Amino acid sequence: QVQLAEFGGGLAQAGGSLRLSCTVSGPTFSTQFMGWFRQAPGKDREFLAGIGRSDEGAIYADSVKGRFTISRDNAKNAVHLYLQMNSLKPEDTAVYYCAARFSAFTSRLPTDYRYWGQGTQVTVSS
Repeated sequence: QVQLAEFGGGLAQAGGSLRLSCTVSGPTFSTQFMGWFRQAPGKDREFLAGIGRSDEGAIYADSVKGRFTISRDNAKNAVHLYLQMNSLKPEDTAVYYCAARFSAFTSRLPTDYRYWGQGTQVTVSS
C-alpha cells in the first residue's frame, strides 16, 4: 500500500520561504508522476506543480511559476518529493497536499491522482 506523508508546513511572513517535503512509502513504482496541490477554505483543490520520475519536465501553475520549485529524490524503497516555496504571499495560505499517480503522463487534475497525503497547513501572514 502506497502511503504519502507531508512535512514542513507552518507559519511564514509575506516574502519569506518554506520548504515542504513528502515521503512516499510502499511500492514506489506506483508513483510515476507526482504533484503538489493546495486547498484554501471554500475553494477547490488547486494544482501547483508536478514532476515525473526522471525529475525532468516539471510543470507549474501560473500562480506559482517562478516562486515555487518542485523536485524529487528517488531511492530504492522510498521517494521524497519537495516543494521549495519562495516569495510567499498571504494568498498562498492553504492546506498543501502531495499526490501521486501510477501513470507517467502529466496531469493537473486532482481526480487523476490515486494517492494523497494527509495535508500540511501553510499560513502566510502579511
